[in-house]
Amino acid sequence: MNQGLADASSRVIGTKQTVRALERGCVSAVYVASDAEEHVIRDVKALCAKNGVPIVMIDTMEELGKVCGIDVGAASAAILHE
Repeated sequence: MNQGLADASSRVIGTKQTVRALERGCVSAVYVASDAEEHVIRDVKALCAKNGVPIVMIDTMEELGKVCGIDVGAASAAILHE
């Protein structure tokens, strides 16, 4: 299901890094945890809409963190252009 993110050779994890990558225009897809607080992911969603970047919703921050290979939850992550 989330194999694309797990196998991505170039990705960023976390909201700040995701926002920076979106602002640079180098993102092909964004993953957002459904249980993340709205004020945390608001900018990510807005930049995705502005730049036409697809958003993939993940059930929990814990699940997104595991997919990314980290031991803590993550509100968002992004796959970068190759």
